Amino acid sequence: MSEALNEYVAYLGEKQSGLFQSAAIAYGELTLNATAETVIALLTFLRDDPQSGFVNMIDICGVDWPQRERRFDVVYHLLSPTKNMRIRVKVQTAEDEAVPSACSVYPGADWFEREAWDLYGILFTGHPDLRRILTDYGFEGHPLRKDFPLTGFVEVRYDDSAKRVVYEPVQLRQEFRSFDFLSPWEGTDYVLPGDEKAKA
Repeated sequence: MSEALNEYVAYLGEKQSGLFQSAAIAYGELTLNATAETVIALLTFLRDDPQSGFVNMIDICGVDWPQRERRFDVVYHLLSPTKNMRIRVKVQTAEDEAVPSACSVYPGADWFEREAWDLYGILFTGHPDLRRILTDYGFEGHPLRKDFPLTGFVEVRYDDSAKRVVYEPVQLRQEFRSFDFLSPWEGTDYVLPGDEKAKA
C-alpha cells in the first residue's frame, strides 16, 4: 500500500503541487497539508480527477492545539472506492479565521461542519445553515476545546416546583479523589471487606 501511496504523491506533485503545502505518509495513510485558500480547489480535484476518485467524504473533524497560534486543525477524511485508498487533508486555522465550507463539493459536509462549529467553534464561510447541532440552545462555549472546563459552566435539572428545566451553576458535591490506577483496590485509606483474607 505504501508503494501505491508514494506513486500517488508523485502524481499529485506533478499535477497539482500548488494546491497543498506538504504531503506525508505515516502508518500507511497519506496526509496532505493545505491552506484555507486552496482547500476547496484541492477537494474538488481529489473528487473529480479520474486518477483520484475520492468521491466519499467520511468525516470532517477538528483538533485543538491551544499552545499554537493557529490553534485548530480542520481534518477532512476522504475515501476512493475505485482506488481503495483513504486520504486525509489538514487545514490549520485560528479562532477568528474562517475556513470555506466544503458543502459545494461534498453536500454531506453540512452535518460535519456544523458539528465542528458547535464543539470547537471553527467557523466555515459559505455554509448554508451554520448553527449548533449537538448542544442545547442557550449553551455557551465549545465543549471540545481543551480550555473548556471538564465540569462545564452550568448544570441542568428538572425543578418540580417550577415545573420546568432550570440551569444552575455547577456544584461539585463530591470531593475530588486521586487514583493511581495500578489497582482498583490501592490508594484508599480504608480496608475493603475481604482484604484481611488476602494478607493471611
